[in-house]
Amino acid sequence: MTLDLPILYSFRRCPYAIRARLALVSSGVRVELREILLRDKPQAFLEKSPSATVPCLVLAEEVLDESVDIMRWALAQNDPERLCNMPADGDSLIETFDGPFKRALDLTKYAIRHPDSDPDVTRAEAMGILRSLEDQLDAGWLYGDRPTLADMAVLPFVRQFAMIDKPRFDGEVTPQVSAWLETFLVSHRLSNTMQKHAPWKSGDAQLIYP
Repeated sequence: MTLDLPILYSFRRCPYAIRARLALVSSGVRVELREILLRDKPQAFLEKSPSATVPCLVLAEEVLDESVDIMRWALAQNDPERLCNMPADGDSLIETFDGPFKRALDLTKYAIRHPDSDPDVTRAEAMGILRSLEDQLDAGWLYGDRPTLADMAVLPFVRQFAMIDKPRFDGEVTPQVSAWLETFLVSHRLSNTMQKHAPWKSGDAQLIYP
C-alpha cells in the first residue's frame, strides 16, 4: 500500500540536500525520497520547485524550497538530539556559511569559471572563516559537547571545501576544526545520509527515507 508521505527531491552530493537529509535522519521523520540528476531534472520536480533546485520538500499544504526550512520543519516534528537547542548566534553562523563561506568555496572550487577571481585569495578567505571557529570548538562541537542545527547545517559545506584539495586542506586547517570535520566524516550519521539511490523516474516504487 502506498503511504501518503511528504516528497523530498534530493541530489546525493549537494551540500544543501545533505543537510536536509541529516535533519530528516536525526528526526526520524519519514518522507518519500526522489533522487534526481541536476542535468536531467524530471518534470514533476520542475512543477513543484519554485527555484528548480534541490532540496525541495513537497508537503500537502506547501512546498519548502530552502534547505534550512526543511531542516527546521523536520526537527519541529521530532528533535531527539535537541539539535534546535542552540544559541541565537547559531543562526548568524549559518548565514555566514551560506553567504561569504559558500561564495569563497564556489570561487575556489570552480575557479576555471571565474577567471577574474584568484582561487588562492578565495581559499584564504574560506580558511579564515574556519580559523575563526577554532576556539569555539573546544568541546568538540560549535556550541558544546553535542551537535546542534548549526553543526549539521555547516559541516556539509566544510566537507565540500575540504575535498577540493584534501591534502592541502589538512596541511592548513587548525587542529580543532580538523577534529570537528573528521568526526563528521567518519560518522554513521554521514554514511547513512550518503547512501546511493538510483535516479527517480515517474512510475517508480516509493522509496521511504530514512
